[in-house]
Amino acid sequence: MENCRDCNKEEQEENIKLEIIKLVIALLMFIIAIVKIVPEKIIIWLYVIAYLLSGYGVLIKSLKNIFKGEIFDENFLMSIATIGAFAINEPIEAVAVMIFYNLGELFQDIATNKSKKSIISLMNIKPKIANLKVDNQIKIVDPEELKINDIIIVKPGEKVPVDGIVISGESFVNTSSITGEPVPRRVNVNDEVLAGSINENNAIELKVIKEFKDTAINEIIELVKDSNKNKSKTELFITKFAKIYTPIVVLLAVVLAFVPPIFVGFENISEWIRRALVFLVTSCPCALVLSIPLGYFAGIGKAGKEGILVKGSTYLDVVAKAKAIVLDKTGTITKGSFEVTKIILEEGVEEKELLESALIAESMSNHPIAKSILNKVNSTVDTQEITEYNEIAGMGVKVKYKEDEFLAGNSKLLKSENIEYHACEEVGAIVYVVKNKKYLGTIVISDIIKEDSKDAIENLKKNGIEKIYMLTGDNKKVAESVAKNVGIEEVYSNLLPNEKQEKIKEIKEKVGTTIAVGDGINDSPLLSLADIGISIGNTGSDLAIETSDMVIMDGKLSNINKLIKTSKKTKKIVMQNIYFAIGIKVLVLILGALGISTMWEAVFADVGVTFITVLNALRIFRR
Repeated sequence: MENCRDCNKEEQEENIKLEIIKLVIALLMFIIAIVKIVPEKIIIWLYVIAYLLSGYGVLIKSLKNIFKGEIFDENFLMSIATIGAFAINEPIEAVAVMIFYNLGELFQDIATNKSKKSIISLMNIKPKIANLKVDNQIKIVDPEELKINDIIIVKPGEKVPVDGIVISGESFVNTSSITGEPVPRRVNVNDEVLAGSINENNAIELKVIKEFKDTAINEIIELVKDSNKNKSKTELFITKFAKIYTPIVVLLAVVLAFVPPIFVGFENISEWIRRALVFLVTSCPCALVLSIPLGYFAGIGKAGKEGILVKGSTYLDVVAKAKAIVLDKTGTITKGSFEVTKIILEEGVEEKELLESALIAESMSNHPIAKSILNKVNSTVDTQEITEYNEIAGMGVKVKYKEDEFLAGNSKLLKSENIEYHACEEVGAIVYVVKNKKYLGTIVISDIIKEDSKDAIENLKKNGIEKIYMLTGDNKKVAESVAKNVGIEEVYSNLLPNEKQEKIKEIKEKVGTTIAVGDGINDSPLLSLADIGISIGNTGSDLAIETSDMVIMDGKLSNINKLIKTSKKTKKIVMQNIYFAIGIKVLVLILGALGISTMWEAVFADVGVTFITVLNALRIFRR
C-alpha cells in the first residue's frame, strides 16, 4: 500500500513535468508566430501546433464529457470559445486562451500537491514492517497481517507496528509522532505500547492486542485520507452553481451571437460572434471551481500542520462561527493522571521519613493513587521483608515491614485504628500516613491541570467564543477548584453521560453553534451531539476519536485557538475569492456584450482571476 502511494506520487510529479515541457514548447511556438520570424505560411501551423499542445487535454475532456452526457462544463466552454476564435480568424487569442488556461491549471495542480504534502507528511507515522516471531524464527511481515496474540519483536530504532503489551524486555519509547510528548517513556513487562511509537534503545517482545486496522494510528491515517470527503456547504454550492451556471451562459452566448443581427443586420455577424466568444471565455467558472476547494484543502492542511486532524472542510466553516465551547475536565483540561501535588508534615517529622513510610505501605498496591506515590519517591522496597499485607477496600492499606507497622489511607482507616490526625481540607485524593501508630503527615494527590489550559481558555474568549462551560462527572469541589484555576465561570459537576447530553442540547439552544471537547468513552455522546466534536488524540478513547469531527493530536487546548484562527482565515479567504471572481467576471461579461472588452480581457477574467484566487487561497498557509 505504501509503495503504491509512492508510485502515485511519482506518477503525479512526472505528469506535471510533462505538462510543463508541453506548455514551454507551445509558448515558444506561440512567441515565434507572433514576432513573425518565419514565413507567413508556417505561422498558421505554429498556431495550430501550439494550440493542440496546450489544448489537447481540454479538447479530449470536452469530447469525453459530451459522450457521457455531461456537456456543460469549463472544458466545453474553452473548446467552443477557442475553436470559434480560429473560425473568426483570431488564432492569437485562441492559442493565448489555451496556454494561459493550462498554465492556471498547472499552477493549481502544483499548489494542490503542496497542500497535500502537508497532510501526507502526517501519514509518515505508519510503520512499514513487523518482526513476527514464529517458532523462534523472525519473519518480516506487513503490520496489517498481524493478528491478536501474535508475538512480535521491536528492535531499537524501529516503529512499533501495532498496539501491544510488553512480555519481555524493557526500553524507552518515543511517542512524539503520536502524542506530541517529547520525553521518551520507559516501558517494562505488562506495559502497553502504542503503534507508531519508536523503540529507542533495547529490543522488546510484544504480544499483539489490536490488529492494525483497529489501532488509533490507523484511524488517524484514515481521517487524513478522507479529510476532503465531507465538503463544506460553500464547496457544494459552487459545484451545483457551476452545473446550472454553465448552460445558462452558453444559451446567453448563442442569443448574443444571433439575436442582435436579426435587428441590426447580418453584415457584422462576425463581430457579434466574437462578442459571444469573449462572453463564453469570460464566463468560465474556473476561478471558483478551482480556488474554493483548494482554499478548504489548504485550511485542512494548515490545521494538520498544527496538530489538528480535520475530517472534512464542512467542519472548518462551523468552527469559524462557533459561539460556545463545552470542555470535559479529566484528560481535557487536566492531564488525566494522578500526581503528588502537596506534602503536609506533622510537627517534628521529616519529608524523607513520611515518603519512605508511604513507599513501604503502597509498594504492593496497583491502585493509581499508590502508583503516583511510588513515582514520586522513585525508589524500591524489598517486598520479601513484608510479612503482612492487608488492602482494606475503601480505606487504604496496612503493612507489616520488618518490625514496623505502616498505614496509608483515608480518614476512615485512621478512625478504625483509633489514630489521632489532623484533617486535610485540600482538593484531591488525601492519603494519611502512619508509622507504628504515629501520624506522620498527609500526601495530597490530584489530577494535574495541563500547562497550557489557563492561557488557552483566556485566548478562547479573545477569539470570539462567548461562553465557556465545563461539564464533568467529577464531584463539585474538585470541578469548581479546577474551573477557578483556569478561568471557567460556568461549571456543571456530578453529571452522568445522559445528563451531559441534555446539558449540551440546552447550551446549543441558548447560545448557538457549540464546540465540545472530550477524551473518554463517556464523552462520545457529547461529541456527536455538538455542532463540532473535538477529541483529545493522545489520551482519547477510540470511540471518542471515531465520533468526533476533529482530533487534537498532542492534547493541547491551545491548539483549539489555532484551529479557530485557521477556520476564520480560511472562510475569509474563500469569501474573498468568491466576491472577487464573480465581480470581475460580471464586469467583463457586460463589457464583452457591449463590444468593449476583447478576448484578452476575457483571458484575464478567466485565467488571470484563477491565478489570483489560487495565490490568495495559499495565503492560508502563512502565519
